[in-house]
Amino acid sequence: MTNIASENAASSPSLMATAVKEGLIAGVVSFGMFILYIGIITYQDINNQLIWGTRWGLLAIFVAVAAIGRFLVVGFFKPSMDRRRLAKAKTGILEISEDKGFFHKHFLKLALVLLLLYPVIAVQLFGFQGSLKFVDNFGIQILIYVMLAWGLNIVVGLAGLLDLGYVAFYAVGAYSYALLSSQFGLSFWVLLPLAGILAGFWGIILGFPVLRLRGDYLAIVTLAFGEIIRLVLLNWTDVTKGTFGISGIAKASVFGIWSFDVGAPNNFAKAFGLSMSSAYYKIFLFYVILLLCMLTAYVTIKLRRMPIGRAWEALREDEIACRSLGIDTVITKLTAFATGAMFGGFAGSFFAARQGFVSPESFVFLESAVILAIVVLGGMGSLTGIAIAALVMVGGTELLREMEFLKHIFGPDFTPELYRMLLFGLAMVIVMLFKPRGFVGSREPTAFLKERKAVSGSFTKEGHG
Repeated sequence: MTNIASENAASSPSLMATAVKEGLIAGVVSFGMFILYIGIITYQDINNQLIWGTRWGLLAIFVAVAAIGRFLVVGFFKPSMDRRRLAKAKTGILEISEDKGFFHKHFLKLALVLLLLYPVIAVQLFGFQGSLKFVDNFGIQILIYVMLAWGLNIVVGLAGLLDLGYVAFYAVGAYSYALLSSQFGLSFWVLLPLAGILAGFWGIILGFPVLRLRGDYLAIVTLAFGEIIRLVLLNWTDVTKGTFGISGIAKASVFGIWSFDVGAPNNFAKAFGLSMSSAYYKIFLFYVILLLCMLTAYVTIKLRRMPIGRAWEALREDEIACRSLGIDTVITKLTAFATGAMFGGFAGSFFAARQGFVSPESFVFLESAVILAIVVLGGMGSLTGIAIAALVMVGGTELLREMEFLKHIFGPDFTPELYRMLLFGLAMVIVMLFKPRGFVGSREPTAFLKERKAVSGSFTKEGHG
């Protein structure tokens, strides 16, 4: 014990020196990175002349946060975590406890109950009109990304196929709904499955050219596919109307019984003698997307336990071994692409019904990157972790729009939502440093012998489980 204490005492000054050095380096690097787009601001005056100014105070805050944060990580957080891991390794304590508390056991049930009551709570606290922001921006928006991420999780998390063009299927679903609704007047409930089928068909079309590709080459081809779809939507003006987009898309109805159009004779509010408000439609859409998310989760869980799900996981771990076992990798890859694309098409058709307007600008590569980041941060293969990541990332960026008090700190010209991608990237770096396998880096295997046990992320490949 005395030797360990003397070693800690001897290493403490060198550790602090290293921490100070790392902090200074981080401060210098952050100064060089932020000086151009935070320290300097440009704008046009009334004569259209370019004027530039400086924001040294805001730049100093960013540099100080980077330097102090790096100092604390190197000097305190990392040594503390290393000591804790070493102590656990010496005592033989597992990283994952077999004993689960009440909250851990019933987390999914509690989350589902909270989601079912969320619109009711928002209406009770803020009224019908006041609840619009919370139901739409924080409820529906997050659930759309949850569904998209769960769909991509089938391709990336279960089958191990890196897809950077997933937004293409999202766009196919949205435009399928918009065009068929505008041209043929079909209802939401007819077009919802039809859009998913069409997106799944495009998933199969994408799957054929990439059957022999892996890793970076697969990612490049899927990225190109996503861009091809966007450019087609942008330039095929006779059908998609190009940059003008498609507007006036029909709203979803309650199975054709009640409509949410103001002038319709079977209007929902008129039928029940309620005051006219758009909040009813948003609440209805919230429960629709919640139902779609539950369907996505249910199908994913069931597929994982079926032979095709085991084939996806075998393909992810080792494609050569998968072939040697007699598994048809062609069918396995195509079903993964088609299933993931189908859920992307469902989400796209819902997005079109919610917005009432679609344009190619809504389906840029950044959307694919955000969806993939949610899958990675949540833990590939973990539905719960992905949902938490979507809540943190999408909900956090939406929350920035409400942080008006930041203008009192950084000045009246500070616009918080413009920095959301910067904070998004910062959050990704922090999570990858402290939770490299995602928020939920461990999960129970679908196949087990005699007894089901939780598998630590330390014993799995890239958090796959």
